[in-house]
Formats: sequence, structure tokens, C-alpha cells
Amino acid sequence: MTIPALRADLEAARYRVDRLDALWGADAEAALQRGNRIPAGRALAASDDPAAVLARLFVLGSHADEGELAAALPHLGVDGAVALGLVERDGGRLRPLVDLRPYAFVDPHGAGEWWIASDLGELATGSALRVDHVLGIGGASTTLAALQFPDEVTSALDLGTGCGIQALHARRFARRVVATDISERALHYARLNAELNAVDGIEFRLGSLYEPVAGERFDRIVSNPPFVITPRTAGVPAYEYRDGGLEGDALVASVVAGAAAHLEPGGTAQLLGNWEYRADADGLARAAGWAEAVGLDAWIVERDRLDPARYAETWIRDGGTRSGTAEFERLSGLWLDDFARRGVTEVGFGYLVLRRPDAVPPFRRTERVSAPLDGVVGIGAHLSACLAARDRIASLDDGGLLGAAFRVAGDVTEERSHWPGEADPSVIVLRQGGGLRRELRADPALAAVVGACDGELPLGVLIDAVAELLGADAAAMRPAVAAEVRELVVDGLLQPLP
Repeated sequence: MTIPALRADLEAARYRVDRLDALWGADAEAALQRGNRIPAGRALAASDDPAAVLARLFVLGSHADEGELAAALPHLGVDGAVALGLVERDGGRLRPLVDLRPYAFVDPHGAGEWWIASDLGELATGSALRVDHVLGIGGASTTLAALQFPDEVTSALDLGTGCGIQALHARRFARRVVATDISERALHYARLNAELNAVDGIEFRLGSLYEPVAGERFDRIVSNPPFVITPRTAGVPAYEYRDGGLEGDALVASVVAGAAAHLEPGGTAQLLGNWEYRADADGLARAAGWAEAVGLDAWIVERDRLDPARYAETWIRDGGTRSGTAEFERLSGLWLDDFARRGVTEVGFGYLVLRRPDAVPPFRRTERVSAPLDGVVGIGAHLSACLAARDRIASLDDGGLLGAAFRVAGDVTEERSHWPGEADPSVIVLRQGGGLRRELRADPALAAVVGACDGELPLGVLIDAVAELLGADAAAMRPAVAAEVRELVVDGLLQPLP
């Protein structure tokens, strides 16, 4: 009964995101995001509110008195917290052993909130991470959660579940979820989080990559794999949560290759990953090649690209080694040696959406997106809808496309710029308010056709009308505009009507 008792106490304490925001305020929350816990600690220092006691202990990593923890966890009690491995007695006080915090989200099913346990981070411990560290919720976690497709499916696989956050999200759209990890420690946290939040239907299995699901297929695979490129050199820490034990970006290539054998026809995978740019090879082209080699459809979106030095600095700091120290410089040198040996010039990071083809023409697309996507809800829903729309027109020749009707998406706006005194615009930009927040330049003909797409008239009729208005040759305009419309459908700016 210890976990139900803990759940009851967290509910009674109103240990929720909005409650903590109210207790320590926006400035302290922003400081926490920057890695500074002092303002939050000061805001909570004098409070005996149960939520404040729990946040000081499990978020900020401070010790607690037995009496105040007993008051905050009346059902579980201090002995129950010790037995559950949440705290340990340390010189008459209680020291936290886990990070336990509320997590709020919004997905196509609506708003939700869970409590998520993981290992204490560097901010709380003040030291470098242990190599078997189990990571909590970070930017990559929320990115992949938003990337998950919301279509209802029978089965899903969370490959490399970590603390279990993706498995919890996947369960909202799948009847059954299998969550795997090479770390028994990670699976312990994942089981705890599923039970703590009363989420059933998840099976946890121990093993590397696809080994625990050999011979099985799923409608969906989600994975934030241990993709960080770590030198295979003695003296470089290999953290289980981020290091897959392979050289360079071979781990991501392996995950892509394995997806082909573990997806049902028409099944999809949503992954995060890295790919290396080398002196003789484009990184995005290499990533697309992994999918093409095993016959998978692929939509690969690159969100960032780092030079070797910046990449090394990012991940050395992530492990808790501070800049300016001798250890930081030693590790930086080993990372740069590894990149130089293999001719790596940059490392790209982004999303991979894969699909096992099922009676539709193949689809492979790579692109670089620079628009800020933090806080955008439903990237997965957007990409899923774009793929479905593309599938509806993929088999149409230009004649069939010109006979179809389209509607401009509701989040699309148009911006026109004029030179002073000129009646005609010098630049026309179509802007997407949601999705990948694209900004696309359009010529007057395309802009006029898009603006007229209200679902009433076929595309060919609209093109002929615009050609007449502009004094252009309609026959010459049709194939050019048709090609642009195909791309706008995949982009999500135009929607084909059934």
C-alpha cells in the first residue's frame, strides 16, 4: 500500500505545478530553469505548507526534519518513505534520494498532470552524475512527447524508456505499451511512475534496443534513444541514459534499421536523434539513407546543428562537469580528437518520423527548420495530419490534382511588403501559426490561388481564374502551381477535401 499512500499524500498536499508556481513565483521558476535554486529555496524557506516541504526535499534537494515530512506525508509516513527509497536518515535529518516532482502537459486528449520520480540531478546533488543516472523530464522529453502521433493504435513500443515518461504518454493513445530499457534502475523508476499515476497497460522489459521484443511488431514506436555521440575512449564517462555504446551516430542508425522489422504495415515511429556531418557527407542525407536502406518512409526534421567544440561542451556540462576545470578541458580534448579522427565537421539534431509503407507511394523528406517550436502543442498531430493529407493526393496525377478542391489551413496568414509608391508587392510571405511555423515566399500567382482555396472550387478552376486576372498563360501556370500545391499540402498550409 506504500505507493497508493504516497499518491494520496501528494494529492492532499496539492503537489502540483500550479501550486509550486504560486509558492515560489515566476522569477524563481525562471531561475530554476537556468540552474539556480537559490531564489526558489528562499521563497520556500519559511513555509510549512506540505507542497513547500516536498518541493524543498525532492526538487531542490534540501534535507528535511522528520516532523515536517511526517506532516507532509501523513498516510505514507517517514518509515514508508524510507522503505520506498525516497529518503534516508542522515544525522538526525532526512536526505532525499530521488527527484519527485509534478509534471503538467497538454495533448490532443486534453490537459493532464503526473508525478515523475527520477534520480536527483546535479542542481540538487552539487556533483557530477553517476553513470547509471536515470534522467527525469527535460527538454528532449517534452519534445518527444509533443512529437508522438495522437492517432489511436492497438500497440506501442517505448524503446529506451528511462523514467517511463514516453510510455505514459504513449499509453494515452495505445491500448497496450511495451517499455524497454537496458537499465534495471531505469525500469524501477518507470514502474514506480506508472503505479504512482495509476496508469495500467504498460509492460516493462529489460534488454538492449530491440532484443526484448524480438519477433514482435507494433503499430507505433517512440524512442528518445541514448544517441549522444561519446568518444569510445578510456576515461570518458559513458552515461547509460544518453550513451548507446556505439561509435558516432551508429546507435541512431541501428534504431532506424530495427524499426523496419518491428513496425506493422502502415505503422509509424517517432524518434529523436543525432547525425554527423562529415567532410565527405551531408548529415541529413546520411540520416535519410538509414531509412531508405531498410525501405522505410522518412520525414526528418533538423532543428539544430553544432560544431564539434560546442557539441562536446554541451554534453560534458550535461554530465555535471563544470567549464573551466581541468577535467572539462581533458574531456573536451578527447571529444575533439574523436571527431577529428572520423572527419566530423558538425552534428545535427532533430526528429525522425518513420513509417513502414502500406499501399501508398514512398515518402522521404528532409528539411531544416529554424523557427522556435518550444511551447507548440501537438507537433505530432500536425505531422500525422500532413502525412495523411499527402497520402490522399499522392496517387493523383496532375489532372486528378487539378480536379480536387482544397482549403487553406486556419492558422495561415499572408504578409505583403511593398516598395514605397509601388502598387505590386515586392515580397509575399505565407506564415504558418502552428505546426512547424513555416514562412514561405510565394509569387503573386501562387498567393492568389492559395487565398482562393476555400474548398468550393477545384484547383484547376482557381488557376484558370487567376491566370486570366494576371494576364498569364493558364496552360503554363497549371503544372508549376500544381507542384507547389503538393508541397503546401505536406507543409500543412493547404488541406485537400475528402
